[in-house]
Amino acid sequence: MAEREWFDKDYYKVLGLSSSATEKEITRAYRKLAKSSHPDTNPGSEEKFKEVSVAYDVLGDAEKRKEYDEVRRLGPAAAGFGGQGSPGGFNFQTGDFGDLGDLFGGLFGGGRRQRAQRGADLETALHLSFRDAVMGVTTSVSLPSTDACHTCGGRGAAPGTGVTTCERCQGRGVLNDDQGPFAMSSVCPVCQGRGGRIQTPCPTCSGTGREPSSRKVNVRIPAGVIDGQRIRLKAKGNAGAHGGPPGDLFVDVHVSGDARFERRGRNVTTTVEVPLTAAILGTTVEVATLDEPVTLKIPAGTQPSTTMRVRGRGVPAVGKNAAGDLLVTVNVTLPKKLNKEQRTLVEKLSVSLKEEVPHD
Repeated sequence: MAEREWFDKDYYKVLGLSSSATEKEITRAYRKLAKSSHPDTNPGSEEKFKEVSVAYDVLGDAEKRKEYDEVRRLGPAAAGFGGQGSPGGFNFQTGDFGDLGDLFGGLFGGGRRQRAQRGADLETALHLSFRDAVMGVTTSVSLPSTDACHTCGGRGAAPGTGVTTCERCQGRGVLNDDQGPFAMSSVCPVCQGRGGRIQTPCPTCSGTGREPSSRKVNVRIPAGVIDGQRIRLKAKGNAGAHGGPPGDLFVDVHVSGDARFERRGRNVTTTVEVPLTAAILGTTVEVATLDEPVTLKIPAGTQPSTTMRVRGRGVPAVGKNAAGDLLVTVNVTLPKKLNKEQRTLVEKLSVSLKEEVPHD
C-alpha cells in the first residue's frame, strides 16, 4: 500500500515545505511544482511530476497527513510494540497502528475498545488507447473484494449448524491473567477472540463468513493524461472498519501507441502523403484526426517536411489548459521510375526552371 514508503519519503521536502505548513501553503506549493514539472510543458520531467503528485496525495488530505505525521514521528522503532496481526500492535506493513487504548487497556485490565479505522488504499492499472488518453474517457475498473458467503450468509457455520460459546473464555474473547496490581489480558487461543466456536465450518468459506468477489468502480479519465500518470480517486478504496472512512484508489494509467498519431505536449502530430506534382501545383487533402477528418489546403510550392497546423484538433481544453493543435507534416512522395516521355517532360521543366539536369 501507499503507506509503505512513508518512512523513506519526506513529502514535505518534496514540496519544499516544513512540517508546520498550512493547507493553503501545501496546495500552493503543489500547484507551482505540478505546473513546472508537468510533462506536457517540460518533456522528461515525468518522474518529478509523479513524485510531486504522490506527495500531495498524502499531505493534501487532512486524515492521511495526520497518519503520515504520526508514522514519521514514531519512527521504525515503534514496530517493537507489535507485529503484523498482534492485538493492539503497530503494523507497519499495512500502515495500521492499531489502538494504543487496546494496548494499555489490556495491561491495566480495561475493556477492549475498537476505534474507527480508515480503510486501506488500493492500486490498480488501467490500459487506454491513444485516442482515449488524448480525448478523455469514462470507463470502469474491476477491483477484488469480498462479500458475505452465499452459503452461510456470513455466519461461517455450515447450514443447519450453529455457533457455541467458547468454553475457554466463556464468550469474552480474551483471557485475563492477574499479576498483582496489574491485570494482563490476551486473545483467547481457542476462539481467536470471537467468543464462540463454529461447530462445523461452512464448506464454501471455510468458516470465514466471506468469499471473494469483485466490484466495478467508474473512473473519469481527463483529456490529456500521459503514460505512467497516477490518478487518485478519493474514498474508492477498501471500506473502513468500525465506522472509519474508506481508503483511496490509485489508478496507474498506461497508454498504448498509435500507428498514425503521436503526442507532443498538448499537440497531436501526424503525417500526410502528397504527390510531387500536387506539392508543386497545390492541392487539398483530407487528413484524419482523433475526431472527424478535416480538409487541409496544400499551397503550391509546398516543400517536403513542411509542418502545417490545424487549430484545436489536439488535446481538448481542460481547466486552464487551452486546446492543443494537430500538427501535420507533409511528406512529398517522388516517383521511383519514369518512362522516356515522363523523363523528357521533367527535363524540360528543369530547363524552364533553370535547374542543372544531371546526365547518365
